[in-house]
Amino acid sequence: MDALILARMQFAANITFHILFPTISIALGWLLLFLRWRWLRTRGGGNAPLAQGWLNAYRFWTKVFALTFALGVVSGITMSFQFGTNWPGFMERVGNVAGPLLGYEVLTAFFLEAGFLGVMLFGHGKVGERVHLLSTFMVAFGTTLSAFWILALNSWMQTPAGHEVVNGEFHVASWPAVVFNPSFPYRFVHMLLASALTCAFLLIGLSAWQVLRGVGQRSAARVMRVGLTLAAVLIPVQIVVGDMHGLNTLKHQPAKIAAMEGVWETGRGVPLLLFAIPDAEARRNRFEIAVPNGASLILTHEADGEIRGLNDFADAHPPPLPMFFAFRIMVGMGVLMLATSWLGWWLYRRARWQPALLPRALLWLFAGMTFSGWIATVAGWYVTEIGRQPYIVYGLVRTADVVSKVPPAMIGLTLALYIALYLALIVAYVAVLKYMAEKPDEVLATEAVERAATPPGAITAITAPMAEGGRA
Repeated sequence: MDALILARMQFAANITFHILFPTISIALGWLLLFLRWRWLRTRGGGNAPLAQGWLNAYRFWTKVFALTFALGVVSGITMSFQFGTNWPGFMERVGNVAGPLLGYEVLTAFFLEAGFLGVMLFGHGKVGERVHLLSTFMVAFGTTLSAFWILALNSWMQTPAGHEVVNGEFHVASWPAVVFNPSFPYRFVHMLLASALTCAFLLIGLSAWQVLRGVGQRSAARVMRVGLTLAAVLIPVQIVVGDMHGLNTLKHQPAKIAAMEGVWETGRGVPLLLFAIPDAEARRNRFEIAVPNGASLILTHEADGEIRGLNDFADAHPPPLPMFFAFRIMVGMGVLMLATSWLGWWLYRRARWQPALLPRALLWLFAGMTFSGWIATVAGWYVTEIGRQPYIVYGLVRTADVVSKVPPAMIGLTLALYIALYLALIVAYVAVLKYMAEKPDEVLATEAVERAATPPGAITAITAPMAEGGRA
């Protein structure tokens, strides 16, 4: 393989691993804020078991957040290095656009997360309740702000706007136009909803596993209800947003749509292919199973709507085979998540929100769907990134023009090391989550020991004299 293919494979390996963790942490920060708020609302209501259940849920999922956040930060650093090692031409050409956007993420989102994460993780009982609640909010807001800047850059690479080219280098003509480029609003909301759904099924799956193992009685029922309700409500919203995103993509990246749908010739009343095997060499599909006019109806909202075919774009279109199947994996997983959440919420409500009354087959289904959001998200990112090819900045800069001249053997070696390390880390992450889910009492007992090491009020007692001295 040449350096271009290996460099793309290495970046794909990195982004596949990295996206798993922000997809959870973005939404989990807000869910922690909800759990924290629910505990504050119920702790003085005379129902101690209810309040303790919310508190236990908050403490348990804070540990999950910390583990997830740590892996997300570490994997993100390696991606940044690859801009210099594998894609030096990218920063040489568009560094005036990409550099500030990445810098804004560090200066705003990362500082918020780093500044308040320690208080959120270790400050409960050591700072005031309002300060701790504010810290949880700041961490949640920081994760969302991080997604904002990263998606602003990635969306600009998909639908570039607000720039001018001088001597082959890109310069910003309008920052609002760069940040709020044509695809950004749809992609940002789509990603936030994907994160919420990924997190919802993580809540559902781990709670179901706890019920199956007979542990976590105080919190599992509540967390499962939160997850099912969140998923049942947000999946229809995601379908609507996905449809709007598709219309936007058809307008600005028609070659991507053609590859997703396996459309070779421009036409009207294009059928929806439920299954096919796109053959790039023969420029046709094999073994088609189609719904007449389906693609035109979905993509243009008209039964005889026109869709441009891949043959209109010569060699300037993405490979149809991975695009076709990645898109269907994403949609298929979404439909399965919709069916699972609606069926689960209805049966759970009939069981009066008592997980012990649910069929064990349903609990096993919930457990099996724990990481379903990962599958849908990764497939969606493959559609996004492969669909931009052969460009790194759509329509303007080709990927082959910015790749490094590092020997292919060196890239191949580091790719193999990355994959081996990432597989080990994923296995370790899932194993730790399984351990935490099966032994929640031990996890919470460990936190109790940590909290006992610093008595409540110790931090405020130390900082109060300092504050008084400052006022003097």
